[in-house]
Amino acid sequence: MRKCIGCGAVLQSENKSEPGYTPKPEGGYCQRCFRLIHYDDLTVSMRTGIDPDTVISQASAMDALILWVIDLFDNEAGMIPGINRKLSGKDIILALNKRDLLPENISDEKIMTFIAGRLGESGIRVREMIMTSREHNLGAEEIKEAVEMYAGNRPVVVIGRANSGKSTLMNRLAGRNDLTMSRYPGTTLDFNEIVIDGRTYIDTPGIEIENSILMAAEEKDLKTIIPQKTIKPVVYQLKDDQSFAAGGLVRLDLYGCHKASCVWYVSSALTLHRSKASNADMLWKNHYGETLVPVPQKKEFSSYSIRKDEGKTDIVIDGLGWACVSGEIRTITVHVPKGVNVTFRKAML
Repeated sequence: MRKCIGCGAVLQSENKSEPGYTPKPEGGYCQRCFRLIHYDDLTVSMRTGIDPDTVISQASAMDALILWVIDLFDNEAGMIPGINRKLSGKDIILALNKRDLLPENISDEKIMTFIAGRLGESGIRVREMIMTSREHNLGAEEIKEAVEMYAGNRPVVVIGRANSGKSTLMNRLAGRNDLTMSRYPGTTLDFNEIVIDGRTYIDTPGIEIENSILMAAEEKDLKTIIPQKTIKPVVYQLKDDQSFAAGGLVRLDLYGCHKASCVWYVSSALTLHRSKASNADMLWKNHYGETLVPVPQKKEFSSYSIRKDEGKTDIVIDGLGWACVSGEIRTITVHVPKGVNVTFRKAML
């Protein structure tokens, strides 16, 4: 049984619509991976259908060290509730990936302290946290050192949410691009072994991010939503009642603003529109799908509101990024596609 080098799917030549299809059985990659690698062309979507419980159960059954990868930009979506219970007795190394997407003027120490706090709040324990990114191959040697310290003779199983950058990180550790990398959730389809410095690493399918904008949006719009370079905070000074639209995906209404500000941390390719809150409904009605783009696949929205205290508050939308509000603001209301998770938290940065 031969598997695709890039995604781990069993290679087959019978059904073009099924994972692992290749017209050239002697090749190493399935057609889907070949098209993704060479043309960024998604021929078959697999962002749903991979059972996350099965992935975790298989990882738990292995006598292995766990390398858990979290996307720092989308860290709330990256948290896996109850991971210690699900992986009871396992040694876990946490890779804080995509450091290059966060502003450079924020210290690594501040980021690590924040993540440690979030882990503590969730009752999650790890052996070590390591900052990683594609820039300057940050963290690669530190991960290898930690693996040598904790793995013994065991293999390393790499887990994480879809789009956390597991395959990209493993390619950097290996010094070659064997595994298929793309922006599309569901790129890795099965457990996929790769040998790095004589040790077996096992890439796994990304755990489905079912409550994310990345699942609600059209796949063609992911290049607009997912940042490809360092985030540049966009700062707005606020007075009275204000509203923001992040394309046609999210609307944020802020009421009772006085000596307040709103800082957005989202992809630079995503357009932000500001208006008075009193004009927001009309703007949304008249320009939705035209000026306000991209839009989600389904047009059903949910709304969440909180009363704000005097501190700095992040409004985090899984898969999109976050807005940080500070100063005097009476009420915060956020409108997101139905099913998308919103977290109100103490400011990260």
